Amino acid sequence: MAAGAGLLERLGRLGRFVWSAWAGVAALALLAAVWQAGHEAYGDFILPAPLATLRAAAALLTDPVAWQLLWLTTQRALMGFFLAAAAGTLVGIVAGYSPACLRLARPLLTITLGVPPIAWIVLAMIWFGATDATVAVTILIAATPLVFMGAAEGIATRDRTLDAMAQVFGAGAIRRFTHVVARQLAAHLFPALILALGSAFKVAIMAELLANAGGIGSALARSRSLLDIAQALAWVTLAVAALIVVEYGLIRPVRSELERWREALQPWGVKR
Repeated sequence: MAAGAGLLERLGRLGRFVWSAWAGVAALALLAAVWQAGHEAYGDFILPAPLATLRAAAALLTDPVAWQLLWLTTQRALMGFFLAAAAGTLVGIVAGYSPACLRLARPLLTITLGVPPIAWIVLAMIWFGATDATVAVTILIAATPLVFMGAAEGIATRDRTLDAMAQVFGAGAIRRFTHVVARQLAAHLFPALILALGSAFKVAIMAELLANAGGIGSALARSRSLLDIAQALAWVTLAVAALIVVEYGLIRPVRSELERWREALQPWGVKR
């Protein structure tokens, strides 16, 4: 009985999540309208029409080679993202419990974030050549500080009275972390993870383009050499679509599961 009630609750959250996609569809429609206005103002050579770009993207999806390039870029981006997420979360949690470590880490983060990703790409090309390691290392260096700050701030700003209350009721250190701290951590960590995921795809494509390492980056380089603006935008569209699939298929559901407690604070039918 309890399992059935839990399943119905999850299905209800899934239904509300799908229904809330209308706002995203409206935003995409507004973007398409602005895009179409730019096309009518500047012509096909500068900015192809949205429908022409979608037709070019659909044509690419009929080519098995295009699927291989899309999967290669997605695989590289996810590899770098998961490395950055694991390293940034672990080190950020440790630093969040130690204010001294957090103060020491902030200047290093400022320096790391101040170096543009293209500089790391050049260095990684010298170190690793045109390989997957170049893309993964560049993403790791570019995205880890974002995840670190989210994790560290989540731990540092947690409500310590809730942790003390759980300790009074006999909860051990691990149980307090998983049931009290982790749910407060999610409010800071998941926005950082989403930002890091977007950075992972952007950096992966940039590294592929500069290092000529295959994937969407190499396809964009070919489109540039052929002055095929429609196909270049089609590749960008496919990359964004892959990003959306990963974000809303992987990160958002986990975040929704960890933030179920927020629904108790909201009136029925009122969502942020």
